[in-house]
Order: sequence, then structure tokens, then C-alpha cells
Amino acid sequence: MTAATMIPGKHALVTGGGSGVGRAISLALAGAGIDVTICGRREAELAKVAGENDRIFGIAADVTDEAAMASLYERAQAARGPFDIVVANAGMAGSTPAHKTTLADWQRTLDVNLTGAFLTVKPALAGMAARKMGRIVFVASTAGLKGYAYVAPYVAAKHGVVGLMRALAAETAKSGVTVNAVCPGFVETEMLEESIQRIIEKTGRSVEQARSSLASTNPQGRFIQPQEVAAAVLWLCGDAAQSITGQAISISGGETW
Repeated sequence: MTAATMIPGKHALVTGGGSGVGRAISLALAGAGIDVTICGRREAELAKVAGENDRIFGIAADVTDEAAMASLYERAQAARGPFDIVVANAGMAGSTPAHKTTLADWQRTLDVNLTGAFLTVKPALAGMAARKMGRIVFVASTAGLKGYAYVAPYVAAKHGVVGLMRALAAETAKSGVTVNAVCPGFVETEMLEESIQRIIEKTGRSVEQARSSLASTNPQGRFIQPQEVAAAVLWLCGDAAQSITGQAISISGGETW
């Protein structure tokens, strides 16, 4: 049986659910019969995604704010029951040579990508272990598996996310909870478009040249689609993946493994 036929009636949290990969994951989970709480900082974007499926509910929250995440858990679980699935997807990236990276930029990148991931999943851990059931998925990046130039804070944060995932998988292995990460290469989303614009501004390349330079990192010569990442997350959340834990799954056309 497929994941979609095995997991209806559950409740999921997806951070960064207002756009890109988070939106695709939210729609995939909702399409499988799961109630999905999405969070982000932009209420209008959350409302737009919630309007695409009546199983999706938006709550504005900042993943770097522990009190805000605690409030989100309280509100969402009071309305739709405990979270069976938590997808820590919220993230951000910039591009600067390491020697020009300010401490503020370094800290902000780690706050959103790493600390935010921890604050997203921490409130779910005890309840999932007590119920002996749960799925936690971190959306990391190939930057969690290899180094890239000019994005040192992002690479450090995503390596931290993969390490966090492995630590939690070791802690929860006997509890019925699985913890994994998906690690996409360049995905065709709004964040990719921001990266392309930065390349254009800093190098003077054309849009086509900038896109080609990024797509060439994938041996298949293309960008990953958000739906491909969502399909992997959906599988990890299903009963068929109950033996899969502690894994960083590369979705990159063979760039990393």
C-alpha cells in the first residue's frame, strides 16, 4: 500500500508552508487525508496555501521564537489533536564570501535554519515517544552533505540539521518515532529565483547563464521540482518507511549520496 493510503486522519505541522517546498509538502500531506497546520511569518501567503485545500490551516509564527512555537503547538493541537508528523522546512539563505560575512548574518542564518529546526521539533518529542508513534522530517539540503563556496553560514547550518537529525534518530529509535532528513539540490522555488538574481547582480551574467550555472551542479542537468521533495517526505511519513530512520536522503540527481 502507498503512504497516501496508510496515513489519513493524522495531524501534521509544516514550517515554511507558505511557499515553495513547504507548500508542496503541505498539499501532498493534505491530499493524503492529513490535517496540516502550516506556519510562517507572512499571513497572506499562509492564507493562500490554506485556500488550496480545506485540510490546511495557517498560523503565523517565527520558528526562531521559542514562545511563538509553544503557542503554535498549543493552538493547533487544541484544535486538531497532537502532531503525528512534524516537517521542519523553514529556511533562508544568503551568499557572501566567508571573510565578508558579518556575525549578524552568520547568526541569523543559524537561527533560522538550525535553531528554528530544533524549536520546531522539540515540543513534539515527548508526546510522540509516549504515544510510540511519530514522524519527524527535516528539510535540509545537499549543503548538509557537502560544501559550497560563498554560503558558509548556510552550509554550517544545514550540516547541523543533519547532525541534529541523526542525534534525535538515535534517541528515538526504540520509541516508534522515526527521524529523517531530505536533502534536495537546487529546487525550482522562490528561493532559487533569489539566488539567480544575486548571481546576475554580482557577476553580470544573463538569467539563462545564471540558471545554467546552478542547474549544472545536478548531473541530470536540471532543477529539482518541489513535488519531488514532497513525494519523498510523504513516503517517509507512511507505514512503509517505519524502518527508515537516521537517514539523510539526497534528492539531487546524483550530485551527492
